[in-house]
Amino acid sequence: MASSVESGIRDALDSFRQSRMERGDSGGGGGRLRTIVIGLAVVAGALLLLPNVITYIEPGHVGIVIHRAGGGVDMEPLGPGLHVRNPALTAIKEYPTFMQTLVLTREATEGSVNNDEINVNSVEGQPLSLDVSMSFELNAQKVPALYQTFRTDIATIQHGFIKQAIRQSLQEVVGLEEIAAILGPKKAEVVNRTQAALIKRLMPYGIDVKQFTLNELRAPQAVMDAISLKNVMQQQALTAQNELQKNQFQAQGDSIKAAGRAKAITAEAEAQAKANELLARSITSTLVQYEMAKRWNGQMPQVSSSAIPMIQLPSNSKPE
Repeated sequence: MASSVESGIRDALDSFRQSRMERGDSGGGGGRLRTIVIGLAVVAGALLLLPNVITYIEPGHVGIVIHRAGGGVDMEPLGPGLHVRNPALTAIKEYPTFMQTLVLTREATEGSVNNDEINVNSVEGQPLSLDVSMSFELNAQKVPALYQTFRTDIATIQHGFIKQAIRQSLQEVVGLEEIAAILGPKKAEVVNRTQAALIKRLMPYGIDVKQFTLNELRAPQAVMDAISLKNVMQQQALTAQNELQKNQFQAQGDSIKAAGRAKAITAEAEAQAKANELLARSITSTLVQYEMAKRWNGQMPQVSSSAIPMIQLPSNSKPE
């Protein structure tokens, strides 16, 4: 393309010189001045045409070559950098391929100024409004086919086709679940299943889904109140069950302690009875005499017989 522009400039200059020769204008100050003026005019015209001839593709983008005559699209995209084209025959549409995030929310401070919330129904038939977001990239090699399919820019595709794909995927998943489950234990599962459905639905168009997020869920107030009441009742039942188990454990502990004490008392009584029995068996007359002998102070008893000596306690009265 650049050579055609240069050849056009050369052809214009050659034509100008030929016309001068035919008129016999072979020189002179006036002739040189006209040559300079015309040359400058040709250069200025080329500079004016240059932006239409050379196109620059930004990094993170690709260029789509559109043929004006037949309306077709080249299936090979243009990469970042400078590209020469014929402005009369072709146009170049620039498309972003970097990571983008589509935010669909009710709030005007996020996403677009419009209400872009997604409305679906739960398995109970209750209406739900969802705030969601989806991060994605465009497959550079599939961008020409994407443009050929929709013939519009990526922002319009986001708020049209992609938004509808998100609504359909959410309805397929949320429509099988209860609201309480979506708000609670199955939220992560709902998000993962919806993302899988979006990948399957959008990948053929070169839209690579990187992350899907469920930011907020809104249900009718009566439904939310019923869910809250159910949660409170479940919490109370769980508390009562825990208290009952605590009392049962405490009663079992007390019973074990009482049984232990009774067993200990029984064992002590049996040991004492056994000790007494052994003691009774061990007491004999010889043992008694031996023990008395150990305690004798050397004084003879005042009364004696063949029987066991009797120890007479000293009297307080003095002898006469």
